[in-house]
Amino acid sequence: MTTPVSVWARDLLMGVRFAVAGGRPGWARTTLTAIGVGLGVALLLLAASAPHVLSARDARSDARDPVWQQELPPGSDTFRYEVLATTYHGEQVRGVLLQPDAGQDTTATPPPGLDAFPEPGEMVVSPALQRMLDASGNAPLRERLAEWETTGTIGDAGLFGPAELAFYAGTDSLSDTFADGTPSNNRSDAFGTTYPSSPLHPMLILLILVICVVLLMPVAVFIATAVRFGGERRDQRLAALRLVGADRQSTRRIAAGEALAGAVLGLAVGVGLFLMLRSLASRVSIADMSAFPGDFVPSWPLTVLILVAVPLSAVAVTLFALRGVAIEPLGVVRDAVPRPRRLGWRLIPAVLGLLLLLPLAGSYSAGGDGAREIQAGAGIVLVLVGATAFLPWMVERCVAAFRGGPVSWQLAVRRLQLGSGPASRAVSGITVAVAGAIALQMLFGGVRGEQTTETGHDTERAQVQVSVFGMPYRDGTRMVGELAGHHGVDEVSALYSGSAAGPGDRERMDGRFALDVVIADCATLRQLAALTACADGDAFLAADPDPQAASDYLPLPAPGDTVDVNLDSDGNPYPGGPGLWTVPAGIEQVEAVPYATGMVTHGILATPAALDGSMIGYGHTEALIRLAPEDRAETVEELRTLVFGLPERPYLWQLQSESVSDEFDAVQRGLLVGSIAVLALIGASMIVSQLEQLRERKRLLAALVAFGTKRSTLGVSVLWQTAVPVVLGLTVASLAGTVLGVVLMRMVGLEVSDWFGFLPMAAAGLVVIAVVTLASMPLLWRLMRPEGLRTE
Repeated sequence: MTTPVSVWARDLLMGVRFAVAGGRPGWARTTLTAIGVGLGVALLLLAASAPHVLSARDARSDARDPVWQQELPPGSDTFRYEVLATTYHGEQVRGVLLQPDAGQDTTATPPPGLDAFPEPGEMVVSPALQRMLDASGNAPLRERLAEWETTGTIGDAGLFGPAELAFYAGTDSLSDTFADGTPSNNRSDAFGTTYPSSPLHPMLILLILVICVVLLMPVAVFIATAVRFGGERRDQRLAALRLVGADRQSTRRIAAGEALAGAVLGLAVGVGLFLMLRSLASRVSIADMSAFPGDFVPSWPLTVLILVAVPLSAVAVTLFALRGVAIEPLGVVRDAVPRPRRLGWRLIPAVLGLLLLLPLAGSYSAGGDGAREIQAGAGIVLVLVGATAFLPWMVERCVAAFRGGPVSWQLAVRRLQLGSGPASRAVSGITVAVAGAIALQMLFGGVRGEQTTETGHDTERAQVQVSVFGMPYRDGTRMVGELAGHHGVDEVSALYSGSAAGPGDRERMDGRFALDVVIADCATLRQLAALTACADGDAFLAADPDPQAASDYLPLPAPGDTVDVNLDSDGNPYPGGPGLWTVPAGIEQVEAVPYATGMVTHGILATPAALDGSMIGYGHTEALIRLAPEDRAETVEELRTLVFGLPERPYLWQLQSESVSDEFDAVQRGLLVGSIAVLALIGASMIVSQLEQLRERKRLLAALVAFGTKRSTLGVSVLWQTAVPVVLGLTVASLAGTVLGVVLMRMVGLEVSDWFGFLPMAAAGLVVIAVVTLASMPLLWRLMRPEGLRTE
């Protein structure tokens, strides 16, 4: 008994047989489909692995952090620790000093990735740091870590990723207290802690949502395009089946079976590519992001969805493509002039998408049950689908109006006029990607403004800041001298600062801060206040010009008052006894001005001869350095090495006029990783599509050459065939992306600041045209040989 299920199974299996046993043409068609689908599946599996990659990295990061415990007594299972970070040419180097309280007899568990605690003077490094230390040209880094001898490498369990630069060093110099006598609380008995996650800002949630849609939509579009490779040859074969008795429904099911075979083979290719890329993951680092191969574990629900959705989509797309094709025993209606495409239904997705997004304008917020995220995601997808649906209509209308021109142009235009569908489908992926990228770029520009804060740093006056607490005044002066004498340093402005209050002020501070005390030479003091005259031995009272800010401090002292300068900002005394200083008679009061770091002083400014810096037992030494224009990067690294070797471990960082939030920076790095993957897929997909179209027309190309057409003319015609749909696609993408970007910015209450954000992406599209054309030239030259006229 024949049932509908058995009929479907029979016809699908027959289509599979045509795909795998159809000779060289059949295998070529199936191979191209499998490659196209495989590229998309591999990228989908990588995307499905993203949650596990991030969670695995976070788990390793949490597992290696010491558990913070306040006032833990020493024992056989406890250890002291100190985080010792540095930077080398923009790359972070994470270091941790370890000191077991019981020495070699400790029973404490070492950090993940280590078999034992390193002995004093020993160091265990990550493989990436070991390679950097072994490489030539990294002498400043080797000198920076020269006090420890490398005795091993950190295992994978102790690293954020394979490209992380990290080390653990043994020491016996850690103390239970800081220089000011306060407890350091740097003792623990275990590694592994969990940090509470803070909710992301709604702007960043929307940004991540758009990134996911923009990166994955081109993949879905290309998979749908790949299963339609070889459509013209397939239709001729289906007409032959009609001639031997197959009905129309059977031919459609057989065609779906062919597509199903290519899709299933594509799944196998995609899994293979995924495993290959997974094995190479440890060798790739993008934007300081890296992962181990074991981190790439696709989510099982998403994996099952991919494995089921791709074959079903292949069948559905094939049946949808054949809905308007009449396959008869003597031919296919597609060989005649096709019916013009309709515009009406192609606008519906974009309109529906805008109707979903517009109500969120000015009121988008994340959280709750996720309904707003679903609404926003659905709206973005529909707008991008609308751009894809609109492109074939636009290409058909535009090429229909083209007339005249060189032979190469006429060949290209005539080919597009006879059938623009394959060309439109080939560029639909880049249309979606560019439209989404334009919207994303506009949104990124607006969100960056919200996630960026002005630091107040004057990078023209200084480029590097060195800062350290607890260094004695004389040692600070010596350090500043070494910095000033270093090669590549033009000027150093240094100051030594603390806090001061009168004997009775500490009892009536009422939440206010103690007065600032700054000791520096006259050149530096002139950068802190508006001075009329200054000589060594002078002192000044500096007032913050902002009355509100000045009210947060104690009142300025009067001439003749005695103040204690050995205090912290809350008025608490430092060890070493009071540092009593009498305000000179006739002291001048001046108005403070912003320093190069943005700091405004309210308190006492003194030259070294007026106030002895040794009276401040736990002061703050700060040096601002202006570098010579030549070799600034190398000078910065040499300065880092100079200060890294000091016992007080001064901080050195480069001044920046603005800073970006860590969350936004992480999102931007994720976008870069995903964009590189999607751009690689788009480039590969267009090349595969172009090769498929050339293979379909090999007899025509060989015939044209046989009739005397120049090969160069045919090469230029291929360029035009690629360029026309891409240019039209970029036009649609620019319009759709700009509209979508404006709507998204309105959703989070941002104003549009850049209306020309589509220009970089348009330039990228032109690059794609050139790459695809050049990649297709070898096949084109081979297909134009006389052998292309052979037929069976």
